[in-house]
Amino acid sequence: MQTQLAPAFQNTPEGQQAESVLRQCVHCGFCNATCPTYKVTGDELDGPRGRIYLMKQVFEGQAPTRITQEHLDKCIGCRHCESTCPSGVQYHDLLAVGQAQVDAQVKRPWRERVMRWGLIKLLPSRWFKPALSMGRMVRPLLPKLWQERIPLLPPLAPPRWPDRKKAMHARQVLLLKGCVQRSLRPHVDASTARVLDVMGIRAGVSGSSGCCGAIQGHLGDLAGAKERARRNIDAWWPWVESKTPAEAILINASGCGAWVKDYGLLLADDPAYADKAKRIAALAKDPGELLPSWLPFLKRKLGRRPEGTTLGSMTFHPPCSLSHVHKLSSAAQPGPIEQGLRELGFEVNLAQRDSHQCCGAGGAYSVTQPELSRQLRDLKLKALEETEPHVIASANIGCIVHLQSGTNTPVKHWIEVLDEALTRQEPTPIT
Repeated sequence: MQTQLAPAFQNTPEGQQAESVLRQCVHCGFCNATCPTYKVTGDELDGPRGRIYLMKQVFEGQAPTRITQEHLDKCIGCRHCESTCPSGVQYHDLLAVGQAQVDAQVKRPWRERVMRWGLIKLLPSRWFKPALSMGRMVRPLLPKLWQERIPLLPPLAPPRWPDRKKAMHARQVLLLKGCVQRSLRPHVDASTARVLDVMGIRAGVSGSSGCCGAIQGHLGDLAGAKERARRNIDAWWPWVESKTPAEAILINASGCGAWVKDYGLLLADDPAYADKAKRIAALAKDPGELLPSWLPFLKRKLGRRPEGTTLGSMTFHPPCSLSHVHKLSSAAQPGPIEQGLRELGFEVNLAQRDSHQCCGAGGAYSVTQPELSRQLRDLKLKALEETEPHVIASANIGCIVHLQSGTNTPVKHWIEVLDEALTRQEPTPIT
């Protein structure tokens, strides 16, 4: 697509990033076919092609409006369009700089400003857990719309980490300390550590690390996202350069992992952190990437099953970040998670239609765009529940909590289900 940058954007990192993406786009519209928001609204400007055109106008000097801002806000950031695009357009790179430019020029209504400021400040902070507890106390008194925004803790036993004295293994990986997952579903990290312990790998957590920065980045606070990235790099660096370095930075929230893998791009213009960021990004791994190498250990631990039994059944929902960023699942063929769990003895199903369609979680999207988010969640749950699942499994905390808000079927991380099987070690008859 031919682009003429306005003088204000020429020779700037933002302008160069926008121009490189815009020139790749041929405006074919294939992306709209898989865009979840376009499917719901049918509005051209709620699809990637329309949003690209709006951002092109901004970088060519046309002043954005509130309407421009609203159409960009409706983007979930699922990146399904990138998997569909025949030209390989990296839409998310354009959205990162385009949304920031629009927000710099268009003042939001005060309610939105307060809400977004609160999300940026509260979610990654130590105040999130007490605020969540208070919200759960008053939840029955709130309108239904607000009740859905305050997730309840499912009836699970307290998370149990491996005994540190018995888990002093030579091999080690780092876990992302994270933010909301620690309060919403601490069982995921504990289950990850327990599965690693079975294989003789210690799960370390740097106390000075924290939120990956995705929340800030998705809400247009790129400066805040960069600062979060620098803090994590500083916190992880001693583990990276130690005599027994961590083998990987294992991130069991696929959305957070996708953001950390972009640290190299995020800090490319920071001379003090650019090289470190690239190295950290290379070390960042989703558990699904390592599952194939874990299979021999896990098979020995689980042992042989009697004929006609299974370790349990699940219906798997691949998060958008898992499919379109990590490339660990696709509609064309099963990914390493589905394949690995089946090889271990689980019965793994996918939705019979739109199995890789977005569920509408999108980080803070369920809060900022509740109506669209709920519509997409209900469409996804309808497809998932047609398989009559005993449990719905996913790989991202946002999807897990969002889906659980609309169903009584347990929704868990797949590594939680694996941990339960390792602990139980009792085969389940096939029904």
